[in-house]
Amino acid sequence: MSKICVPHIFTSESVSEGHPDKVCDQISDAILDACLQDDPDSRVACETLATTDLIVISGEITTKSKVNWQDIALDVVRKIGYVDGDVGFSADNAKVMVAIHKQSPDISQGVTAGEGMFTEQGAGDQGMMFGYASNETPELMPATIHYAHRIVEELARRRHSEPAKYGYLRPDSKSQVSIAYENGKPAAVETVVVSHQHTPDMVRADLEALVKEVVEQVIPAELRTREIKYFVNPTGKFEVGGPHGDTGLTGRKIIVDTYGGVGSHGGGAFSGKDPSKVDRSAAYMCRYIAKNIVAAGLADKCEIQVAYAIGVAEPLSINAATYGTGKLADDQLEKVVRAVFDLRPAAIIETLQLKYPAKNGWSYQDTAAYGHFGRSAFPWEKTDKIAELQAAAKKFC
Repeated sequence: MSKICVPHIFTSESVSEGHPDKVCDQISDAILDACLQDDPDSRVACETLATTDLIVISGEITTKSKVNWQDIALDVVRKIGYVDGDVGFSADNAKVMVAIHKQSPDISQGVTAGEGMFTEQGAGDQGMMFGYASNETPELMPATIHYAHRIVEELARRRHSEPAKYGYLRPDSKSQVSIAYENGKPAAVETVVVSHQHTPDMVRADLEALVKEVVEQVIPAELRTREIKYFVNPTGKFEVGGPHGDTGLTGRKIIVDTYGGVGSHGGGAFSGKDPSKVDRSAAYMCRYIAKNIVAAGLADKCEIQVAYAIGVAEPLSINAATYGTGKLADDQLEKVVRAVFDLRPAAIIETLQLKYPAKNGWSYQDTAAYGHFGRSAFPWEKTDKIAELQAAAKKFC
């Protein structure tokens, strides 16, 4: 594929931890963390719905862990900041309904080693997964989604840490960043959009000033070279928000979770799924591979695709695309990937230690707001395969 250098503007959005869909993602992943705590072999497919003072937890869960579904859900809601009983959704007022049953034995025999017709753990479903990396930010993430995340994350940090100063902020918010690209690289931020839930007594000028201050903090000066157009609460006010304003569901923010519309997406959501589900684990592995390829200097940008059949361990296909920026031809890079990385589900889980997040200082709940990629706490963000990739690449130069 030829390198694209045409000047253009690209836009990505992010949503905060208080967005109704993100509330649900965090509850589903907090339940996953609780299941894995005492039973690393738990099988979890947890879906959450949240609306006016109601949380519904459903799905297929097989675990030996003792889990109090209601307490976990309400604790997540409380930590996000939904504690005001007047906003239609709060930890003290919300009722929790639970409709959970065990994983289907038809699925279990495909993902449990020794069951069914295969001797090793197979993929939890069919489908294709993608991972992406680009050298346009130090985190090797697309700039638009990276800075959109950092804006809402910083606003939430201030809301939590300085309630006396920012007490007019409520948990639900969204951001959007548009960046002009020249010669394939981010040149300047064109537009920033922020919609933030607030109290009735909020002074709009205060929110506008805060957004501009946060943008200056999180976006580098070299990208603030033009006059940025700001749209802050463009409808005028945003008092009714969260699950009271818009019903939330697990898994509805898959582009926010990944690369902000840059690259491709296989369609599978992440939150609430244990690592036997390749929708999640293989997407993490593809990011790990793509990031290490870019970090190794083998490409300026890289997208990795894998595909699986349910119950089958070996991927059906592996595809690498570098958009004309690779030091090797893409078909050669695929051979490098196969030489360095094992993409069987059990190997992915072992490589990234996906069954033991707490022992390694992270949690699945941490992934469920502000992006699954681009934050160093997660094991798929390591760049520890650079030397192996460079050595393997020499064979094909």
